[in-house]
Amino acid sequence: MRFPKRHRICPPMTDLASTRPTGLPQPRRYDGINWVGVRTLYLREVRRFWKVGLQTVAAPVVTTLLYMMVFVVALQGARPPLHEVAFAEFVAPGLIMMAILNNAFANASSSLIQAKIMGTATDFLTPPLSPLELTIGFSLGAATRGLAVGLVTAICVLPFARLGVANVLAIVWFALAASLMMGMVGVFAGLWSEKFDHLAAVQNFVVMPMTFLSGAFYLVDRLPEPFATISHFNPFFYLIDGFRSGFIGHAEGDVRIGVAMSVVLTAILAVACWRVFRSGWRLKS
Repeated sequence: MRFPKRHRICPPMTDLASTRPTGLPQPRRYDGINWVGVRTLYLREVRRFWKVGLQTVAAPVVTTLLYMMVFVVALQGARPPLHEVAFAEFVAPGLIMMAILNNAFANASSSLIQAKIMGTATDFLTPPLSPLELTIGFSLGAATRGLAVGLVTAICVLPFARLGVANVLAIVWFALAASLMMGMVGVFAGLWSEKFDHLAAVQNFVVMPMTFLSGAFYLVDRLPEPFATISHFNPFFYLIDGFRSGFIGHAEGDVRIGVAMSVVLTAILAVACWRVFRSGWRLKS
């Protein structure tokens, strides 16, 4: 007994593609960089810290003003001029750069560790964002917070220090380089940390000592050996020294070394961030 042939209910996959209604939206393809996704991620990072601006912008400015009160107002007349400039004009650029460094680091690191702990990492892993685009988005978001805090801090310290401008290019260059570098360092810290205690350890035992031992409040050449020599291997020293030279017109070290160092470290950190995002290190389960 022969059974009649069964009719195919569903066409094969090749037929499905050909019979798909043309009115449905097709998956979007991006040639090169997905600038729409990068812009969205960047705005997400900016709006994230701007919503709590009292904590992320105002609080660091208050901390800087307290440093100015302690080191400048309380010691007014007790400290001799440094590089033939008043002590307040010497310290103020270092405090501004400290604010840029710490806040750029805090933005990227806190964003990533919160995403890991709260399980919201899919917000930027699911969309069509490449490792390069993730690197650009998080780095620019962190740099924006660092520069915003630095700008507000500079405005607020003006009543305590008469800041001049000797080289605007040096000011802009080292501010941008510092914010980008620390934003990418914050990416590593956020990915490495499994809880907030780990992130606090990086902040307290790595970032803060390197910042305070970089000549923000003193001349490193006046340190006893071997600390004076060791300070010249601290990248924060060149960032603060180059940034300060843009205001007072004098640098302890070679500004050209600082520029070259910032270019090399920024490139190395960018490649490293791209690699960790590509591998999904401590991010993808």
